[in-house]
Amino acid sequence: MKGILLYGHGARNPEWAQPFHRIREAIKARDPRTLVEPGFLELMRPTFDEGVNCLVEQGATKIIVVPIFMAAGSHVKKDLPRLAADAMDRHEGLVIELAAPVGEAASVLAAMADYALGAQPLN
Repeated sequence: MKGILLYGHGARNPEWAQPFHRIREAIKARDPRTLVEPGFLELMRPTFDEGVNCLVEQGATKIIVVPIFMAAGSHVKKDLPRLAADAMDRHEGLVIELAAPVGEAASVLAAMADYALGAQPLN
């Protein structure tokens, strides 16, 4: 069974994680059977490992990690492959694959361009 881990950096302010929860809710609304959890690198819970563990406990044998990052910096290029390898070592038979950061997806870039073209000031 496939699971999705929404991978993010993490922040001290708990409100920072709200978009991850909204993405998870949107995925579940489209397909309630989808296994999807967040996992943060630092400062927040669930951690990457806790997110993986949760997915495995729900029956995931394959996890696609979706980095909610604008681009592939060191957290995506260095930290993420190490975290994934360590998790596969801990969970026999688990396969973890890494997606490109969302900010590199053509559809996301197009949505951001559309947003920028119609953006209104906050005030």
